[in-house]
Amino acid sequence: MPAAPPRILPLFPLTGSLLLPGNWLPLNVFETRYRNLVADSLAEGRHIGMIQPLLPQQDNRPPLLLLPEDASDGPELYSVGCAGRIEQCDLQPDGRYLVLLKGVSRFRLDAELPLHRGYRRAAAEYAEFAGDFLEPELPLDASRAMSALQTFGKAHGLSFDFDLLASLPGVSLVNGLAVALPFGPAEKQALLEADRPECRLELLLALMGMGLDAEPQADYYAPPILH
Repeated sequence: MPAAPPRILPLFPLTGSLLLPGNWLPLNVFETRYRNLVADSLAEGRHIGMIQPLLPQQDNRPPLLLLPEDASDGPELYSVGCAGRIEQCDLQPDGRYLVLLKGVSRFRLDAELPLHRGYRRAAAEYAEFAGDFLEPELPLDASRAMSALQTFGKAHGLSFDFDLLASLPGVSLVNGLAVALPFGPAEKQALLEADRPECRLELLLALMGMGLDAEPQADYYAPPILH
């Protein structure tokens, strides 16, 4: 079982991002405040909280003002995000970090704290998501997702490596598709907040059946299915 994330969690707000327990998210971190976040996280347990703003926006734009550390900044956030652990981090010559984050557990925001070195932090609650630590090992029949994906791909001109996808455990497949398919931020949030993998599967099937509602993605990451 992975180590529990900390109560005080650094936040990385990003529109359209989705991190789920056991899944991977690559990040190309170039803005100063988020470079500070990564450096501090590496020194203090390696956990980062991925979370979406309530209103979709380009979250990685620089702040208009340099605010004091005790000032609040940034858009209002959804109440639920997902904590991940930095499993790989490469510092680039230009100061960027290439990070590979692995999802550990969802969290609910309890209270946001003052800014620290430019980035946001919050007290996080994990109790209602206790099952997340075991989620990657749960059995799940995802055959309906494979069938729906074939129809979805043909309808929207998308190609998938079905041999690779068929080799994945059911939960990994469902969570991977939830991350990788280009649904809008609200749909991504609904997938994140689904109570159990079975519920996430049913929602994913419904979304694929409704069609594609693609939204522009920020430049911080590309969401392939990584395992």
